[in-house]
Amino acid sequence: MSGDSVEKLVYMANQIARNLMHEPDPASATAAHIEAFWSPRMKAQILAVRDGGELEPVALAALQGLR
Repeated sequence: MSGDSVEKLVYMANQIARNLMHEPDPASATAAHIEAFWSPRMKAQILAVRDGGELEPVALAALQGLR
């Protein structure tokens, strides 16, 4: 990923969260998806986002669950 990798990861996390809104617990489903399919490097980069950035609430809750 290029220099804008964190922004792209935020976009991807938000997109996953939006696609899983139909789940009974969308934050847990999003966290499970990220845990299963993202590389350790990708997870480390997005978990380093401390202020929430542009993360939507469900994506932010998912990442808080992964911490």
